[in-house]
Amino acid sequence: MSTTLGERKLRCGLIILMTSLAMTRAFLPVARRTIVLSGATRNNNAATINTRPSQQLLCRSSNRISNTGDINRSFSYHRGYSQMTTTTLRMSQTAAESSTTTITDEQKSELESKIKEKGDIIRSMKDEGKSKDELAPHVAELLALKAELDPSSVKPKKQKQPQQQKNKQPTAKAQKQQPKVEDAESDYITPRAENYSKWYNDIIRVCGLAETSPVRGCMVIKPWGMSLWDQIRRDLDDRIQEHGAENAYFPLLIPKSFLSKEAEHVDGFAKECAVVTHHRLTADPEGKEGLIADPEAELEDPLIIRPTSETMIWNMFKKWIVSHRDLPLKVNQWANVMRWEMRTRPFLRTSEFLWQEGHTAHATAEGAIKDSKDMLDQYADMCEKLLAIPIVKGAKSPSERFAGADETFTIEALMQNGWALQSGTSHFLGQGFGKAFDVTFQDAEGKQQDVWGTSWGVSTRLLGALIMTHSDDAGLVLPPRVAPVQVVVVPIPPKKNDEESKVALNNALDKLVEDLKGSGHKVKVDDRDYVRNGAKYFEWERKGVPLRIELGPRDVAGGVCVFKYRAGSDEKETVSLDDVAAKATEGLNNVQEYLLDSAKERLAASMNLMSTYDEMKVALEKDEASEYNGPGLYLVPWKCNAENEDKIKEECKATIRCYPTDVNEGGMFEGKKCFYSGEDADRMALFGRAF
Repeated sequence: MSTTLGERKLRCGLIILMTSLAMTRAFLPVARRTIVLSGATRNNNAATINTRPSQQLLCRSSNRISNTGDINRSFSYHRGYSQMTTTTLRMSQTAAESSTTTITDEQKSELESKIKEKGDIIRSMKDEGKSKDELAPHVAELLALKAELDPSSVKPKKQKQPQQQKNKQPTAKAQKQQPKVEDAESDYITPRAENYSKWYNDIIRVCGLAETSPVRGCMVIKPWGMSLWDQIRRDLDDRIQEHGAENAYFPLLIPKSFLSKEAEHVDGFAKECAVVTHHRLTADPEGKEGLIADPEAELEDPLIIRPTSETMIWNMFKKWIVSHRDLPLKVNQWANVMRWEMRTRPFLRTSEFLWQEGHTAHATAEGAIKDSKDMLDQYADMCEKLLAIPIVKGAKSPSERFAGADETFTIEALMQNGWALQSGTSHFLGQGFGKAFDVTFQDAEGKQQDVWGTSWGVSTRLLGALIMTHSDDAGLVLPPRVAPVQVVVVPIPPKKNDEESKVALNNALDKLVEDLKGSGHKVKVDDRDYVRNGAKYFEWERKGVPLRIELGPRDVAGGVCVFKYRAGSDEKETVSLDDVAAKATEGLNNVQEYLLDSAKERLAASMNLMSTYDEMKVALEKDEASEYNGPGLYLVPWKCNAENEDKIKEECKATIRCYPTDVNEGGMFEGKKCFYSGEDADRMALFGRAF
């Protein structure tokens, strides 16, 4: 098909126009970036570098643009790049040419020196774990210096295209009103003052202590949480052995008939028992449910997953005890138990939990009572010396006693929100279990006697107490004596090709770790080369490690290292490498004492003395676990009365935590009237809300 000369000219014109338009679009980002960088070389102010390029486009000499409106009109964001004028392109070319202006050797040397100095400052700040906000102005200054030396070395941040009106971001007020989205993977910790209960759950999740399992009410204890329980178990097991008990193990499943032998005991646990009724599964013949309990495999005597082991152990005691020479008999079991809880909270109250349960048999009541009190003293001492948790020792009211016990002794701890937490119990069982299981012994005169019993235990609930006593909004805080890692050493590697510094650092690191371990400290070296030092600092602080030691090439050259404690001090401390072990021992002891003293002060400040019932009621009836600084505990004169105790619990949700041993033995209640009934008081009672 032939074409006319006019048609051919028209086609050529269109091709040239389209090519020019494509070149304009391709050149625009380069030109725009060049203009911005050219401006950066003229301005070392960090604030200028950080502002939007569209608002601070600068050019050299006569081509400098200072009016934001001119820039917006030149680029015309909302009309598209295709409308960029020829004048603007010429300005971009001029700016690009001016940005490559040569500098003298003296100026170049000076800039390189400044760049190195600023780079060293930034690296040092990163090693110290400084935040991005603190680093930002220094980074901006570094970029400006580099741009002045070589504009092509710095790339500005890509600008977001403006959104249409319908997609614009909500205002700050609207964002505040929007509900927060729960994110199981988030590393955010809710502040205690905002929601104490949420803070507690966040600490457990973020610090890797535990998480929920597919089984309702049961948790998976993760390695960091399990290592804490292991520390408690080691300390307490030594105390138990010293107490004269030997470790044993008893079955997880208990015949239902055993539990029925002690009437009060079965009443106390009946609602919490999980029951095994069949011994095998089979395929559903109708094909509807997959597997079902085999109707032909039903147990004659259903089995209970142990809520506690008194019944099983006393059944065995009958076989083991014959004569007074077999007494006292003391056994301990480290195990798991199952109590079907309706409302669960990690560590504090779960359907399955870990614990130790001690069981003893004695020839006399005095011997049994002494045993239960002695073990309670061990629990109290362990809490204070290992966990830095001060406690209140006392006896439970009749309504709060262990099912089947004649007396229950307890240690109560105060959490940061003002609530109490029962942290360990010891029970004087009297002769109830001995008689129920027909456990007798022949005394020195040859007469058959019923034995007297005790049981005592603590559980993984202590981990909940540990978290809520010491931790803060930054994460877990661990007393050094219970910390799985007491000292984490973070080596700061030298430059890649500096072999001499690497050898010196490794030698110093080996000696430092050897000295620390030789002094009995639990040490970990975090030499992961794929994690930044700042991230390491953040991680170990969250996990509550009491002491972090930083060691870099400069430190080694100076014969020092840097100490940073998790609690007790916010300042870093420079320590001679020759004194590391002694200084660490001293510092960790100070942290342990600081945490215990702080908790003691909180307990004393939260103890309300001689309040009226109305004062307590007003303070506690609206007190919730989510509140950070609650009213605390109330030590008041009391006339023991189960009916009045139930009324108080109903009216303001407060319970008698215990009858404190020290004040009652001192007769503090004498001559006082019960704060509820007005009758003569017969003891001092500690009331409060409790987990």
